Amino acid sequence: MGRFDEVMATFWGDGDYGVQPPLTDEMVREAERALGVRLPAALLDLLRVQNGGIVATDHDAFPTSQPTSWSKDHVPFDHLMGIGRRDGMTSLLDTPYLIDEWGMPAPLVLLSGDGHWWIGLDYRLCGQDGEPSVTWFETDLDREVVLAGDFRSFVQRLTAASAYGDGSVDDPAPTQGLSRNNRS
Repeated sequence: MGRFDEVMATFWGDGDYGVQPPLTDEMVREAERALGVRLPAALLDLLRVQNGGIVATDHDAFPTSQPTSWSKDHVPFDHLMGIGRRDGMTSLLDTPYLIDEWGMPAPLVLLSGDGHWWIGLDYRLCGQDGEPSVTWFETDLDREVVLAGDFRSFVQRLTAASAYGDGSVDDPAPTQGLSRNNRS
């Protein structure tokens, strides 16, 4: 079994927050039409297991080689939006509105974020039918960092946020077992 398959088998966390109805081929076709892009097969593989939701703690961070507003050495990936229109849940289908609201470039498909930052599929170089890179966007600072050349590679490099300290400049070494969300 390859690394992507290993991560896919344990990717989703518990709970139904952010979970959309089970993904169908028709939902994928409608999403691709609405977004104007071809979604990566690896993303669709994950969304067929569960259509969005909380990411398991073993896969809720991505290491970076440069600091961001979040941390000196990683960015969060604690949820992945699905495809659908479940009331009160943000979805990949909300991307056009969110791009406009936060003044972001296009074409993108936003995967995760809170407005001040986003992780998205970046189609600017590959075009609507190409394999998009995965990019970190800091909307307040108008800064971006390419995280991975494609979604599959991004998933394969996901790691546990608990492996990092609080990520601040004052934290010289990771503190095992403590993540940004549960430090006292």
